[in-house]
Amino acid sequence: MQIIINGKGLELTGAIEEYINKKISELDRFHNQIIRAHVTVGMETRHHLKGNVFVAECRLEVPGNDVFVSKNEATLYQAIDKVRDFAEQELKKQKTMQREKNKKTKTLVRQEKEYSLT
Repeated sequence: MQIIINGKGLELTGAIEEYINKKISELDRFHNQIIRAHVTVGMETRHHLKGNVFVAECRLEVPGNDVFVSKNEATLYQAIDKVRDFAEQELKKQKTMQREKNKKTKTLVRQEKEYSLT
């Protein structure tokens, strides 16, 4: 999986990039066909909450529908953790739906086959 990291409104340090790579690469366990992950982290200055608000967004390119997750938190690392957790849930959900769809089509194919007893 290719991970592309962008910073918006803050400077990306080596520690932040390493943390993002570690967290996002863990998602391979839940869906083995992730092509690319676009991660954007930054600060929102005009927000209804007081103080610094960090935002982390992740778009995962997988066959079928892409998965997009965005979270706001008080610290950057919390935002990255939340994005990873929600992306994991979405990948599991998508994989389950894909399996169910495959089961239904296999069942239909089996039912449509005519078995001859001769």
